[in-house]
Amino acid sequence: MAYLQPSEFVTKMVDAGESKIFMSTRDTLIRSFMAGAILALAAVFAVTINVQTGYSIIGAILFPVGFCMLYLLGFDLLTGVFVLTPLALIDKRPGVTIGGVLRNWGLVFVGNFLGAFLVAVLMAIVFTFGFTSPPDKVGQVIATIGEARTVGYSDHGAAGMLTLFVRGMLCNWMVSTGVVGAMISTSVTGKVLAMWMPIMVFFFMVFEHSVVNMFLFPSALLMGGNFSIMDYIIWNEIPTVLGNLIGGLSFTGLTLYATHVKTAPKRVPR
Repeated sequence: MAYLQPSEFVTKMVDAGESKIFMSTRDTLIRSFMAGAILALAAVFAVTINVQTGYSIIGAILFPVGFCMLYLLGFDLLTGVFVLTPLALIDKRPGVTIGGVLRNWGLVFVGNFLGAFLVAVLMAIVFTFGFTSPPDKVGQVIATIGEARTVGYSDHGAAGMLTLFVRGMLCNWMVSTGVVGAMISTSVTGKVLAMWMPIMVFFFMVFEHSVVNMFLFPSALLMGGNFSIMDYIIWNEIPTVLGNLIGGLSFTGLTLYATHVKTAPKRVPR
């Protein structure tokens, strides 16, 4: 389980951000589509475990399997590029511009959403026997999650929006730490272990992840969840995306870059 020093893996973070900005449109969309689909399947997996066992900690322990799979395969989540691509801009890599960063974010958002939405449709078919019967127990729980985490926030007004935003921040603090974890080791075992820990924390604490929500809420709407598309967009997806961006970049990307790449001069003894 070879371990890389922080100065080494933070440089890898900047390199990764640069490579994603210059990646072709086709490859960016394919990789983000697959990431959204795999993470959505992992969410179904975890919710199914919670329903069948009654213990949410078990679902949280096992949910990271999807995250590990998609990063070992080289796919991209919006929450990850939120942290990596700005570092290439801050590091003044040649040819990296704000437009390039925003282009990458937009493509990854679209790809993640399409992948997650495909799984939402496929699982809604499974949960309802092709929309010929009411959703099964897992489908009912997913529909309830969609209502609680949209209308449930809106019932509290501005305080609900603040809570949603903060949950989004805390989420990507952990998730982006998992993204960094994939770079900490050169062995598969080391990478998986480093990714597993923060992802388990985020899922068990019910923080808000924009890509997971791209599956949960469309899936809930397809199965009769008692909320609207606008409820989903305004009272979940938009503030969650903003919280994911601010939390991941502030708590993970900028802190690691500031202290391991742009290290301050050492104190001179008196």
